[in-house]
Amino acid sequence: MSNDLIAKAAIDRRLAEILTPVLEDMGFELVRVRLMSGKSTTLQVMADRPEGGIEVDDCAAISTAIGAVLDVEDPILDAYTLEVSSPGIDRPLTRLKDFDTYEGYEAKLETAELQGGRRRFKGQLAGIEGDEVLINVEEGTIGLKFDWLSDAKLVLTDDLIKEMLRQRKHAGALNEAAFDEISPETPLPGDTETEGSHEENT
Repeated sequence: MSNDLIAKAAIDRRLAEILTPVLEDMGFELVRVRLMSGKSTTLQVMADRPEGGIEVDDCAAISTAIGAVLDVEDPILDAYTLEVSSPGIDRPLTRLKDFDTYEGYEAKLETAELQGGRRRFKGQLAGIEGDEVLINVEEGTIGLKFDWLSDAKLVLTDDLIKEMLRQRKHAGALNEAAFDEISPETPLPGDTETEGSHEENT
């Protein structure tokens, strides 16, 4: 069952019900789904691996798989464009476990209704306690019920970038062994100096 942060509108929740099993069978998790209408209709699907680190090839495979399922289920009446993407570094936080995973990192949270006279909170995530998200703000540590949240995302910081790179390396997305060092004795055509250069295998 998806929550409002993963899928807000009724059609989004219906799409989440269809897409979640497909993604899970492939080893991925649904982070967020949005059907955006305007001059054209776009279905935005955000997915990730449980341990983090999703690549362009993964997104292409997901797009093919869910496209086939949607053709059968046909939940969208209008013609639409399917976009599959990773959550990005300053990712949205859509599941309770996300707030535990990214404890210690800075985030922006927004509640649907006023809580203590405000709806927006920015500070360092302090984990979870039951169904509450804990965040360190200027006044101290406060708890916000997960169901109160209407929006939540990480704030881009140097520490966050380092953590994302660590996740990608752990997942094998950044594999240093895939880079061959070119010996100074074997210059590339047209090069006169190659010391310290690397070439990526493609």
